[in-house]
Amino acid sequence: MRRDALPASPLKEKLIRQIAAEGPMTVAAYMAACLADPQHGYYTTAAEPFGAKGDFITAPEVSQMFGELIGAFVLSAWEAMGAPQTVRLVETGPGRGTLMADLLRMASLRPAFLRAASLHLVEISPRLKARQAEALANAPLTPNWHDSLREVPDGPVILIANEFFDALPIHQYMRTPEGWRERMVGLSEAGDLAFGTGPGRLPLAAIPQTARNALLGAILETSPLSAAIAQEAAARITAHGGTALFIDYGYLRSAPGDTLQALRRHAYQDVLAEPGLADLTAHVDFEVLAAAARRGGATVASPLTQGEFLLRMGLLERAGQLGAGKDAATQERIRGEVERLAAPGEMGELFKVLCVAQPGLVPAPFDSEALPPHAGANSGEA
Repeated sequence: MRRDALPASPLKEKLIRQIAAEGPMTVAAYMAACLADPQHGYYTTAAEPFGAKGDFITAPEVSQMFGELIGAFVLSAWEAMGAPQTVRLVETGPGRGTLMADLLRMASLRPAFLRAASLHLVEISPRLKARQAEALANAPLTPNWHDSLREVPDGPVILIANEFFDALPIHQYMRTPEGWRERMVGLSEAGDLAFGTGPGRLPLAAIPQTARNALLGAILETSPLSAAIAQEAAARITAHGGTALFIDYGYLRSAPGDTLQALRRHAYQDVLAEPGLADLTAHVDFEVLAAAARRGGATVASPLTQGEFLLRMGLLERAGQLGAGKDAATQERIRGEVERLAAPGEMGELFKVLCVAQPGLVPAPFDSEALPPHAGANSGEA
């Protein structure tokens, strides 16, 4: 192994040693190590990934209005479910707890909901659990933490997953003359991390129609874990009642494209440069999530863009309430938050909102059940 300089991150040194001893790893294994390695993973060790001082800003950090409108959806969905006397309010990947704190402030307007609800946060990071505990110290519901969704007690559920699926590991396949070969992370001649291809192949049945004529070198991404979690959530909702919101950046139809990206200090960088020190994400395939939810027996509403969803939930009206009687600087800040959350050139178009609900239920502001995926759609199970 020859290197001109030591790796910039401790995890990089560890991965280089591992690959040298065991051989190349899949992109999914690399991504999982970067984010969740017990000693050096991004979410287990990063001092503060969220917010202006971190590496990225999520919608709840942009404005309190985002979480409040999610709270309005939760109340509406609970009523549409028949206002069950027991309901599990669940958030997967709660970050700093900002979304849930804002959500519960809105939910406090309906005391009957608070009497029915118990709060469950699915989080594996001890550091983030501590931040969530701080954010929710004065909340009307006491949080219960779980390592996975299956640990949440049975019963009707309202599940919120905001920017959760984008951090789940993906597999990548490259179009070669021999077919779609799995992309791997190995070592270059200089001993640094480098991409290559391995022997694994993607079956023809798992290739979406949009990729059948892809050029050589094209990349196709799958996330079996995302599909499994979406199906598990849908099966629970089908069995016990409930609804779920999946909010993330991504695309509505399965298609080729290399969307794996690394973000550090609000700037993109090479995904192999500093493992463990940068956030790794990939765009979410909402067609795959919808298909998985249908396999779980749930109703899947036609997805909305984040902008459409927030505007239908009353974003402009809430902004007007917050800005009424305030000084010009405050009103301008609120207008900027609305633009960031809902404008097509900002989060409004890139982010999508998928609603999964118990059979026969399509909560407002969603209109109708989504059309089935087109023939040959990527199942996400390859």
